[in-house]
Amino acid sequence: MNETNAPTSLRERVYLELRDEVLGGRIDTTERLTEPRLSKRFGVSRTPVRDALTRLVGDGLLAREEWGYSVVVPSMARVRDIYEVRIAVELRGISRSIENPQVRHDVDALGTELEHWYALRAAPPEPSPEFVLEDERFHTALLASSGNTELVAVLADVTRRLRRVRRYDFMITGRVGTSIDEHIEIAERVAEGHLETAHRLLHEHIGASLEIVAERATHSLAAMNALAGPTPIYLGSP
Repeated sequence: MNETNAPTSLRERVYLELRDEVLGGRIDTTERLTEPRLSKRFGVSRTPVRDALTRLVGDGLLAREEWGYSVVVPSMARVRDIYEVRIAVELRGISRSIENPQVRHDVDALGTELEHWYALRAAPPEPSPEFVLEDERFHTALLASSGNTELVAVLADVTRRLRRVRRYDFMITGRVGTSIDEHIEIAERVAEGHLETAHRLLHEHIGASLEIVAERATHSLAAMNALAGPTPIYLGSP
């Protein structure tokens, strides 16, 4: 590696790894992030860590505290905005086929995904924040089957930004089973070519009303605060 480029590459690596951990919910909202601890964990000096933390504060993902840094939970305004993007992107995967019959979904790919969800329905997992990854898997596969890779790329960014909030949604009683059933019905309708019905079902599933989204996100944020203890989590600015 060129020594001139090494410091920049090192700072970028620490930044990207920390960003992915925050976005993926792998850093608890109660965890105290400090330069010394992170420097030791990454095996680097404090300079690239300080640079990464500063960038993450600028990204709105971390907040500066007296003792170091903390993870910022998105405000409800931001959650609403991101969900609007998610709804538009996912529904477009079906509406483009409705508008142009020559644009068809990959039925074989949908069949493979359905087999996975049939198995989950037969032996549903317990409520867990980690089920959000299964949920993301379905929505990514469904959109990918529509054939537009650019839409999939946008969805990947959106789901990553929502993951910290959405993962607690799957601790609510009944959400896992309901999601499994709805995923199966949506995929079956798309595979059968009943696109208008699939479009409606997908819209309802994601949240035909943003009020439903807001209610679910509020439950998720409440769960986060409950886990954080007596001190409420900073919700951040939109």
